[in-house]
Amino acid sequence: MNFKNVEIKKKANIYHDGKVTSRTIISPAGEMKTLGVMLPGTYRFSTQASEVVDITQGHCRVKLAGDQAWENYEAGQSFEVPANSHFEIEVTELLDYVCHFGPG
Repeated sequence: MNFKNVEIKKKANIYHDGKVTSRTIISPAGEMKTLGVMLPGTYRFSTQASEVVDITQGHCRVKLAGDQAWENYEAGQSFEVPANSHFEIEVTELLDYVCHFGPG
């Protein structure tokens, strides 16, 4: 995955006591993405805009709002989260990801 001619926000996004970090990039067309890393643990995130999360390294389990079951994901797979929702993610080994944000 390559990103050309993007704006990079210098300040890191830091969540869950530093166990989840990312950097925001903005494409020339105004598309916002984050490139991040999650350390092992279980986390909950709320969404405003819809999100597509591409797993580029590692393994995790995800439970979307309203779902009873956890789904497994690994490098090369993606999951989608609707706008104005939330999800839980359990990371079992270092997770590298790209998050693509849609309209709110």
